[in-house]
Amino acid sequence: MSNTEFHDGELRQEQEFIDGLYVRVDALRGDTEASVTDALAQGDKPMQARLERDILVAERSGLLAALNAVDGSLCFGRIDLTDGVSHHIGRIGLRADDAERTPILIDWRADVARPFYLATGHTPMGLRRRRHISTEGRRVTSLHDEILDLGDATRTGHEDPTGDAVLLAALDSARTGRMGDIVRTIQADQDRIIRAPHRGVLVVEGGPGTGKTAVALHRAAYLLYEHRELLARRAVLIVGPNPAFLGYIGEVLPSLGETGVLLATVGELFPGVRAKATDTPEAAAVKGRADMADVLAAVVRDRQALPDPVIAIEHEREVLMLDDGLVGVARERTRAAKLPHNVAREHFEGHILNTLTELYAERVGTDPYDGSSLLDASDITQIRDELAENPEVWAAIDQLWPRLNPQRLVADFLADPDGYVSEEDADAVRRPVTRAWTVADVPLLDEAAELLGEDDRVARARAERERETQVAYAQGVLDVSYASRTYEFEDKEDGDPDASEVLSAHDIIDAERFAERQEEADHRSAAERAAADRTWAFGHIIVDEAQELSPMAWRLLMRRCPTRSMTLVGDPAQTAEAAGVGSWEGILQPYVEDRWEHTRLGVNYRTPAEIMDVAAAVVRAENPGFRPPSSVRSTGVRPWARATDDLPGAVEKAVAELTPDEGRLAVIAPRELHRALAARLDGVTAGAEPDLTHTVVLLDPRQAKGLEFDSVLVVEPGRYGTSDLYVALTRATQRLGVVHTGALPPALAAAFTE
Repeated sequence: MSNTEFHDGELRQEQEFIDGLYVRVDALRGDTEASVTDALAQGDKPMQARLERDILVAERSGLLAALNAVDGSLCFGRIDLTDGVSHHIGRIGLRADDAERTPILIDWRADVARPFYLATGHTPMGLRRRRHISTEGRRVTSLHDEILDLGDATRTGHEDPTGDAVLLAALDSARTGRMGDIVRTIQADQDRIIRAPHRGVLVVEGGPGTGKTAVALHRAAYLLYEHRELLARRAVLIVGPNPAFLGYIGEVLPSLGETGVLLATVGELFPGVRAKATDTPEAAAVKGRADMADVLAAVVRDRQALPDPVIAIEHEREVLMLDDGLVGVARERTRAAKLPHNVAREHFEGHILNTLTELYAERVGTDPYDGSSLLDASDITQIRDELAENPEVWAAIDQLWPRLNPQRLVADFLADPDGYVSEEDADAVRRPVTRAWTVADVPLLDEAAELLGEDDRVARARAERERETQVAYAQGVLDVSYASRTYEFEDKEDGDPDASEVLSAHDIIDAERFAERQEEADHRSAAERAAADRTWAFGHIIVDEAQELSPMAWRLLMRRCPTRSMTLVGDPAQTAEAAGVGSWEGILQPYVEDRWEHTRLGVNYRTPAEIMDVAAAVVRAENPGFRPPSSVRSTGVRPWARATDDLPGAVEKAVAELTPDEGRLAVIAPRELHRALAARLDGVTAGAEPDLTHTVVLLDPRQAKGLEFDSVLVVEPGRYGTSDLYVALTRATQRLGVVHTGALPPALAAAFTE
């Protein structure tokens, strides 16, 4: 029982439940930690016990991580059924420590919890009452009851007539710089998307503030719950537009008890490469086009060379000539196998060795009188083996069919793209070989890796040598064990049972199995292993701001999910990247044709109506038929715009005015103004990835995508394109200001004067 005294019986009842719940949680933590400690103490047991210990540690650590992540907000609701049964709903499920393993807290993802999100007075789904429980840490602070069975006269004094109090409180709460989960306030249309079948492609379209990102994250949590075995093994990938966005959403899934998901930008999906440089819009557009796949294929084919004019190879005092005709035949036969370049090299090597063998055999093994061969099959084999030892042969093969790696291939192409793309495109993408990688380069690297493949013969040979070494070492250990046992019992008298029945290691295990048991197990999670493996096939992929990805980026992602189990969220009206596909048909038709589902979220929970009216006017100027999402609330605070001759000074003044007592303010300005503005704003830096937990952050419109702040100051909107301006104007939950030196875009000016 909490020390807090309650005068309200309902509050006291819920507090007693929460207190009892945490007694179970704390006991579970203690039991878990003790189990881990006990398991760790078993290091002197046989190998099987050690492996079992490792598995136990991984499982228990995962449970502890989930409990720690949701601590303080474990339970948030209760449903009372008309048959008298009640269920408490929480972020994870917990059972009592009894023989029946009685559920004491229902996971929000379980089927029995669905009425908490879907029941209405018209369709009560068997509910008498739905209760929202608000807590601070482990203390119950308030209750909000919705009566769904209107014939039930029982009242608690905590009734919420509209059922919106918890939702509106969440919408009006101060932002922290980190996205919170919406598990307490999931709406019916959101719940249907979250629980949709995981097979196939689901497109979730929604304007600013409709909660599409939160829905996608909760969908990931639901799928991991519903398909635990499959997705825990294959992992879920969530792709976001930039690192700041991933940091912003990074705490949502842990708060729901899920820690095994990989979050990444496209620029992080090629292991060993972190894309930090920036392309011009023109370069990004060229690199993102679908025909870059054909361009890179042509680059690879050009590395499969012909002699110019011949290559002379000296072997056993004979000079063998490889001309373009002979090499051309070998090249075409190799290409006919349709294997990646590096994998196909083994075939090319074989063709060249066969060709040289024929040349040499004809030279030294032909009867000068009748032209018959003087060599038998063993002679031919010997000649081929000797040629395979000739360094000049391998030098020729390296020249004609070199081993290639993706990084060097793409870097060389970008340094000299002439002849592969138009002169204008070549000028756009040309760059020094030593320049850092950009996000648009990563899909090119991935495409190159697919075209090249990996010749793993050297790696396999190395692994085999290491295994042979381990087996030899294991055999030595067994021999020592056997010798020590023999020495121990060699003086035993005949007939002594101990001498005849003792088993040595030799009797129960051989060297190979013993070596296998000494190999270190890979304890990385599926997400960690996936991050290091370019060829990993994910169980499900979620893409946020999906409309911004280029055709080449989509080729990369589709390789990562051969089953096409994907959730795509975005808003074509917010497409800003020059390489962005923008339309769902354009994205999906090449891969699944029309076999995909589309749904739309039409309610804006973030942006007040006063701000949304201004933002919508900007888009309607270009698209008169544009329909923005409907704002669920109005604050009565109108956005404002101010002209100035002193931009840094005006921004400094506006920031002081807009900075909330609690919450966050974003200054959204063109990148070229950041340094000057940062010099006038305390604690604000330019050039680095923004720390969204700071009270004031400085962003450009692209960095602001997907984020939300209590207040927003938009600087020089006349320099933005329509999409970027629409994004910038729709980030605020409370207040919006605009500062400008030049003329406002006409539609924006008109919106402020209405």
